[in-house]
Amino acid sequence: MTISVYDVTVPVFTRMLTNLLAIMDKAEASAAERKFDTKVLSDMRLSPDMIPFRGQVMIATDHVKGCVCRLSGREIPSWPDTEHSFDELRARIRKALDLLATIQPEDLAGGESREVTLKLGGQDVTMPGLTYLTERALPNFFFHVTTAYAILRHGGVPVGKRDYIG
Repeated sequence: MTISVYDVTVPVFTRMLTNLLAIMDKAEASAAERKFDTKVLSDMRLSPDMIPFRGQVMIATDHVKGCVCRLSGREIPSWPDTEHSFDELRARIRKALDLLATIQPEDLAGGESREVTLKLGGQDVTMPGLTYLTERALPNFFFHVTTAYAILRHGGVPVGKRDYIG
């Protein structure tokens, strides 16, 4: 059995972003039940030096678009980081899902061999697509989705592993 770049990107990103939307729905319902604005959750962070929930969502979607565009040779779209409300964050996630829906398996064929250059620590670092995918894109994506989940959980939202994994 052969596993393609497509197999470990588009369906994985799609599932996790869809799960994140469902988690946000639960967060919104929880906030309404407890009578507070979701802005509290949007601005919440696990530690004073960490990025808030809204930033975690923005960065997760940035990794999605960056990954599939770099590995398919497409130009990475620019999405200003201006979202604050849950509705705006949901729209950003849907924008990422819409982008994923345009990616076909053949678009990512050979992506594992494509050279990817990133700015890391102020320097350009070039690596094969497979290294980028396994050591940068996927770990970063999961880190930020997991942190977004953890922030909401810490905020008292009744979600669990099943919500995260789907």
